[in-house]
Amino acid sequence: MNTTTHDDPYVLRADRDGIATLTLNRPQQFNALSQAMIAALQGALDAVAADAAVRVVVVAGAGKAFCAGHDLKEMRANHDKAFMRRLFQQCGEMMVALTRIPQPVIARVHGIATAAGCQLVSMCDLAVAADGARFATSGINVGLFCATPAVGLSRNLGRKQALEMLLTGDFIDARTALQQGLVNRVAPHDALDAEVENLARSIVAKSSIAIGMGKRMFYQQLDMGLDAAYQYASEAMACNMMTEDAAAGIDAFIGKRQAAWKGC
Repeated sequence: MNTTTHDDPYVLRADRDGIATLTLNRPQQFNALSQAMIAALQGALDAVAADAAVRVVVVAGAGKAFCAGHDLKEMRANHDKAFMRRLFQQCGEMMVALTRIPQPVIARVHGIATAAGCQLVSMCDLAVAADGARFATSGINVGLFCATPAVGLSRNLGRKQALEMLLTGDFIDARTALQQGLVNRVAPHDALDAEVENLARSIVAKSSIAIGMGKRMFYQQLDMGLDAAYQYASEAMACNMMTEDAAAGIDAFIGKRQAAWKGC
C-alpha cells in the first residue's frame, strides 16, 4: 500500500494505490465553493491530470456535507457584475476540467449537495451517495435560478426531472437521485467508503490507456450527430486496438489468463 498526502487549506489530497482523494475542506461552511476553494480544486485537478500514478480521482467533502454550493456571503460582499462573471467562469472551467482530465472522477456524496454542489456531483463522471444524502438546486428559493448547475443537471437527468429541481428548489433523496440518473450507487452511510472503494478498484484494475482514451471519446461524441459520433468512435477504437494494452488484453483473454497492462 502506498499512501501520500498533499495538504492545502481548502482541498486535501490523499493518494493510495492509484486513487487520489480530493476532500473539500471548509466543513464549517458546508464546503461552500468560494473563489479560493474553486481555485484550489482546479489546481488539484491539474496536478492529478499530470500524475500517471493516479488512476481514479474521488471528490469528497469534509464534515457534515458534501457541498452547499457557492459561498453566498462572499457573493454578497463582492456585489458587482465583473466579480460575478469571473466567479462563474472560474467555476465553469473547473467543472469542465472534471470531464477533461484522463482519470475517471467519482463523487463521494454525503449530507447535502445543493446548487453548485449538486452541479459538482453532476459533472463528476460517476457518483456514489450515502442513503441519507439529499440533492437540490435551491437557488430559486433565494431568487436566483441555478443556471450554471442546470448545465450539468440537464446532461444527467431527463428534461422534466431537471426542470422540476431547478424550478422548485425542492430536495430529492438519494434513491430518487439514483432512479433519475444523478448518481450511480447508493450505500448505507457506514458503507459509503467501501462502496466508493469497490467502484474505484474496478476501474483501477483496467487498462489506464483504454480508460483515458474512452473517457475522452465519451465526452467528445456527446455533442456530435449520430453519423459523426460513429465515425469518431470508429477511429477511437481503431487507435485503441493499436495499443500494447489491447494486444495484451486480447491475448490474455484468448489464453485464459490475467492481463498484464503496460500502462502509460
